[in-house]
Amino acid sequence: MGILSRTRPPLDTDMSGRTCLVTGATDGHGRAIATLLAARGADVVLHARNEKKARTVQSEIAARSGGKTPEILIADLASSEAVESAVASYRDSGRPLHLLVNNAGLVGLSRRTNAAGLELTFAVNYLAMFQLTMGLLPCLRRSGPARIVNISSDTYRIARLDFENLQLERDYSMTKAYGQSKLAILYFTIELAKRLQGEALTVNAVDPGPVASNIGADNPGLAYRLIGPLIRGLFPSAARAARTALWVSTDPALENTTGCYFRSLARRDKPLDFDAEVSCRLWRESLELLGMEADPLG
Repeated sequence: MGILSRTRPPLDTDMSGRTCLVTGATDGHGRAIATLLAARGADVVLHARNEKKARTVQSEIAARSGGKTPEILIADLASSEAVESAVASYRDSGRPLHLLVNNAGLVGLSRRTNAAGLELTFAVNYLAMFQLTMGLLPCLRRSGPARIVNISSDTYRIARLDFENLQLERDYSMTKAYGQSKLAILYFTIELAKRLQGEALTVNAVDPGPVASNIGADNPGLAYRLIGPLIRGLFPSAARAARTALWVSTDPALENTTGCYFRSLARRDKPLDFDAEVSCRLWRESLELLGMEADPLG
């Protein structure tokens, strides 16, 4: 994988007057990117599953950003009904949307499913992103120029999309589930960028690298209690990891850059051998799994 840029990018762009929604904003990378955007003057909307945690982060960011209080959007991304409700709430609010950072995610040490019977990692990391983004497209288009930044991971490189086993009912592993969800995100990013070509709306993917966070904390049992402290103690701070997403979200020089993959403050050349047939099938499968009768970009 080639690196196309080694010049240190600017990280101090003024975001005043720009409304930015960050999913998974109460911890780790999401909390960091929301804090950094607010510090640059953005009007931030914090998505969270837990309202109590969201209120805590809301207060912290308001104190750090001179009293500008972020809005809060509550939704459990494991539920397509909750995502649909959150989309309706945002659209009904009449707020603009200049930046959507799809950051929320989880890792599953063992196979779990949501209420619809879908494997939880795939449902939260990818399907919720697909549904939320499709639902908020009218807000983004109306506010353009606008950006979508999808948080992926280099683990996509060890994954494949097996359409006969997308829910990993056979041979489940944490690595396989997480990698598959991140590969789906990358396909979604490239496919959506193609479908939006010519519009004032860009879509890019970012791998923040390892992040000191509480990801995986919702896993039951002893395993996470052993692994969690290692993640938080050995990985780079969330604020440091968030610099790449901040750059892709804010740099005016990237206003027309779309369908790309970024890691370690650099744009990566040809992140995967893109298969158009696989991409279109994943799009169709996503609509079907979410029960979306109409394709928003049909």
